[in-house]
Formats: sequence, C-alpha cells, structure tokens
Amino acid sequence: MARVKPLAELIEGCIGPAFAAQGFASTDILAAWPEIVGERLARYCRPSRLEWPKRRRKDAETPESGTLVVRVEGVFAIELQHLAPVVIQRINAHYGWACVSRIVLQQDRVGRGGTQARRTRVDPARAIEVQKAVAGIADDGLRAALDRLGTAAVATRPER
Repeated sequence: MARVKPLAELIEGCIGPAFAAQGFASTDILAAWPEIVGERLARYCRPSRLEWPKRRRKDAETPESGTLVVRVEGVFAIELQHLAPVVIQRINAHYGWACVSRIVLQQDRVGRGGTQARRTRVDPARAIEVQKAVAGIADDGLRAALDRLGTAAVATRPER
C-alpha cells in the first residue's frame, strides 16, 4: 500500500516550476510570508518574484543576494517601504543566509487577484436539499464543510 503524502510534497511538484520561473526556489516564501511580515501586513502585500543578479563568475563561492519584488496595496506601500530593512532581515533570518538585499514595491491589488467577487444567489429549495443530504453526517465540522461545499455547488451567479 502506498504511503500517504503530505499536501506540501504534492504542491511543490505541481507549482514548483511556476515558482522557479519567478525566481523562487520553493513555495516556502508564500507559506511563510505571514510569519515574516506579520499577519496585518501580509493581508496587504505578497511577494511577486525574486530577481537574481546575473552571475559574473561561475566559480563564485558565495551566492549574490537578490531583489524581492513585492505586490502591495497602495495604502500600505509607505508602511512597507519604512519596514523594508526589517522585512529583509526577517527573510534572511528565515532562510539562514543573505538571499535578499533589497525590496522593490509594486503597487497592485492583493488578495483577490485584482477583481471583486460577484455575489451568488442560492435557490432556497436547493439549499434545503443540500442540508438534507448532509444531515446524516455525525461530525459537526465535516457536516458544516460539506454544507458550505454543497451550497457553493448549487449557487448561481447573477447575470451582468
């Protein structure tokens, strides 16, 4: 029987190449971002890419530091700009070497990919069907999660 793999192992294989194209060695920086900058600031900024300098010598013993491009909401750009030295220090401490030497801010919407989610409408009869379908599940958390999933599945988006 095959061993159960943690989700982190599977995600790395799926989206690892996309992160490598943006200069990230792994998906770890996105997962650790709230720990690095704090929960409040993490809601309004995200690392976009890590730009590495062109190698001058192939036999260089110490790797050169890169530039982290961070997408940030406009109102928090000044705060992140003032906190940039602290954020750089925290990133480097997280990885154990001076991998980032500077941060470049890119003002953009963060969180929802720049678009507002449209409200959905749920037919009350369909919502009752979903509630009946999950009523027999004993675990409260599982029942609630399946209820949300079922409601989202039967929801319809309004016409524009």
